[in-house]
Amino acid sequence: MSDHMTVLVTGGAGYIGSHMVLALLDAGHQPVILDDFSTGHEQLVPNGVPVFRGNVADAGLVAEICNSYEIDAVAHFAASIVVPESVSDPLKYYLNNTASTTRFIAACVEAGIKRFVFSSTAAVYGNQDHNPINEDASTQPENPYGTSKLMSETILRDCARAADLSYVILRYFNVAGADSKGRAGQLSQPATHLIKIAVEAAVGKRSSIQLYGTDYPTPDGTCIRDYIHVSDLIGAHMAALAHLQADGESMLANCGYGHGASVRDVLDVVATLARKELAITDAPRRAGDAAILVADSSKLRRKLGWTPVYDDLQKIVSDALAWEQANP
Repeated sequence: MSDHMTVLVTGGAGYIGSHMVLALLDAGHQPVILDDFSTGHEQLVPNGVPVFRGNVADAGLVAEICNSYEIDAVAHFAASIVVPESVSDPLKYYLNNTASTTRFIAACVEAGIKRFVFSSTAAVYGNQDHNPINEDASTQPENPYGTSKLMSETILRDCARAADLSYVILRYFNVAGADSKGRAGQLSQPATHLIKIAVEAAVGKRSSIQLYGTDYPTPDGTCIRDYIHVSDLIGAHMAALAHLQADGESMLANCGYGHGASVRDVLDVVATLARKELAITDAPRRAGDAAILVADSSKLRRKLGWTPVYDDLQKIVSDALAWEQANP
């Protein structure tokens, strides 16, 4: 992607969005951040990157950004992402994710933005009988988070058909790790992602880890997930932007490696790399947790030429651990 692009990154001060901002800078592009800082962090914003503080649903603000900068594309990360919270507070998820995304798409179309990369999730698939899961699998989300994202996908698809808008929807599996140069990582409090929780325990930020469900139909009885390094996930976004920049057609793709690790596998790797025995308490299964979730990412590899660089659980954990140690 030689052409210089100005890219509006919503949620650019968050965990994944901040890595997108770094990748854009590294590639010589101009990121512009829109974040309400409800879960974003000032420290994740690199010097000199323009930041607009506000909500994606604020049409006036989006218009102001588009008047100030010639936006070539949008990468929309801003969303609420905690599955159990979505079950207890569904309205927050339908408002923050579906309704806000609808308003944001409307503002983008109004401003004449032609390219849109959207963060979606494997939660849209729910429990599947077959793994790895490809994009043709039925969508049967088990929680409002997954439903709110699936509804946003549908709205984006319909709007793109009616307007001159092309998109790439990326369905993330389990994102983990941190920038290898230590420039960004996960700061979410309280942590809800296994690898983040495990490295917190490894550096003494929490006393124990709860293992939810030890009786799943998997080799060691714990859930299996496809963990993808955040920098490889961002590689998929950069490939998606290049595809749209070259007038590629709208598409949907899974982001994962195509193989999984169990909860116990992850905890073992963390304990080994941290040289520390972790205090683990067995707990009952959580509602809505599928036994196995693994991505078939062959479409991403084939259509966007994506090749992972960090496909190694040790690498993912060591980057997450280094970030945790650097941010006590």
